[in-house]
Amino acid sequence: MGIVAGLDSSSEYTRIVVCDTDTGAVVRQGYAPHPVPGSTGGGEDGTGAAAGRRTETDPQAWLLSLGDAAAGGVLEGVQAIGVSAQQNGLVALDEAGDPVRPALVGNDRRAQTAAADLVDALGGREAWAQAVGAVPQAAQPVAKLRWLARHEPEAARRVAEVLQPHDWLAWQLLGRPPRRTTDRGDASGTGYWSAATESWRADLAELALGHPVKLPEVLGPAEPAGHTPEGLLISAGTGETMAAAFGLGVGPGDAVVSLGASGSVFSVHHQALAEPTGTITSLADATGMHLPVVHTLNAVRALRGAADLLGTSLEGLSELALTSTPGSHGLVLLPYLEGERTPDLPHTAGTLAGLRRESMKPEHLARAAFEGMLCGLADALDVLRGRGVSVGRVFLLGPAAGLPAVQAIAPALLGAQVVVPEPADYTALGAARQAAWALGVAQGTLSPQQPPMWPAPAGRVLEPGEELAVGQAVRQQYVTVREQTHPGAFG
Repeated sequence: MGIVAGLDSSSEYTRIVVCDTDTGAVVRQGYAPHPVPGSTGGGEDGTGAAAGRRTETDPQAWLLSLGDAAAGGVLEGVQAIGVSAQQNGLVALDEAGDPVRPALVGNDRRAQTAAADLVDALGGREAWAQAVGAVPQAAQPVAKLRWLARHEPEAARRVAEVLQPHDWLAWQLLGRPPRRTTDRGDASGTGYWSAATESWRADLAELALGHPVKLPEVLGPAEPAGHTPEGLLISAGTGETMAAAFGLGVGPGDAVVSLGASGSVFSVHHQALAEPTGTITSLADATGMHLPVVHTLNAVRALRGAADLLGTSLEGLSELALTSTPGSHGLVLLPYLEGERTPDLPHTAGTLAGLRRESMKPEHLARAAFEGMLCGLADALDVLRGRGVSVGRVFLLGPAAGLPAVQAIAPALLGAQVVVPEPADYTALGAARQAAWALGVAQGTLSPQQPPMWPAPAGRVLEPGEELAVGQAVRQQYVTVREQTHPGAFG
């Protein structure tokens, strides 16, 4: 028996969970917010002329937050630490290992033009999908490197190597040794690592920045990054999505639907999936498997829009929706309020169809908002199914997953058993589980191929049951409107 710690360094806070290595039981926790990062309005051209969000931060802020979260003996007796952190951040280092500028973090959208430029530079979306299983997006490090080269050329010329937040934090904990490491999961989101070949595409990092850079060593799931000066084992670490999947215990046959303002659907699969249009982003997971991801631009923002229109809250919208009936009396909402990524309709708007006198009631609009959001996510889930991904159950994450209307409608529309896990920091738990795995391998008690078997999280299990046929009819109503409004949107 021993204890290990998992760190979750998100964009806003650091959370630490200390767990028993055998049972996964949480024995201690720590929490601290991050210092507020520098954030100013700025355009994607770097001039401030266009509207956009600009976010960057001093990486030292992450260490300060970690120290605060660990205060009071939270890490006392810990034998190993796993680090998970926000994805898509870029820490650009000079020859001495010091940042050339504040870190560019995931929600910095200034690199939209840079991403489009990179798509053209390699010969189009299909060329990128074949190279690394993803088409450049503004959030990715590869696009941030191109932005840096275009708008801060002096800083760009000083860049000798690049890390992501989890890589940098693990390196700091290890005492800044000459060896820098990352893992398959975080590497797969950079835009210059191929999940299919499990290797860096250093030429693509060079294409973006304009000169070669050093990239970290990619560790296997159970490999340690090293030991701290005090002797604590630091595991490979990973990005927040991969850590959350590991903490939830998802495996083959499972999919995860995340309900944020936008949405994402990912599943555990035995191989990397390349998709010519870039609809699927081919990520790796924290166990040696793969996590193909499909994103939608509109999820809970569609609910909030409907709630604002009706002068109520999300909870009030849910109550209203449950007084309507499946199909919303023929009312169909295509929730493409911010354009859409799945299907690829970046310049479109939302559509409300089926207006008749009997359907023009608040409860029908409320239900149409829930059905539209979930049908959009079901479209994303079908993209994965269409590539041979088996989906037996769906984990539903995010605060909106607790809304009664979501839980009542989701199983039939998603066409699978739905699990709504109890709230917990699954990202930190996944990092702790990885630490326990690496420690067990080092001690000879676990195999590199078999992680510790921690109990599955508690949660509510919802079956589609007799409502499945009704759900299929609602989806067909939605698909008919989608095809009439955007013919051939899915090819």
